[in-house]
Amino acid sequence: MFKRLFWVGLGFGLGVIAVTKAQAYVKANTPDAARQFLLGPDQDHVGMKTLEGLVNEFNATRRAREAELTRQYIAERG
Repeated sequence: MFKRLFWVGLGFGLGVIAVTKAQAYVKANTPDAARQFLLGPDQDHVGMKTLEGLVNEFNATRRAREAELTRQYIAERG
């Protein structure tokens, strides 16, 4: 169990480093118009916007699933 957790954590960390390096490369080696097309107008907060979007999507999916399970529970009990 701890080995698996270690490898998942290591993979996540390497993924974060790879994305950060890729974004730095894109910022350094592309013209401004191309950067704005790829990263959007607010280029300094791309990571936070991405994380915020993922959290919002997760919460919306979680709420929908909870509502579905609640409806199923009520239908079984009713």
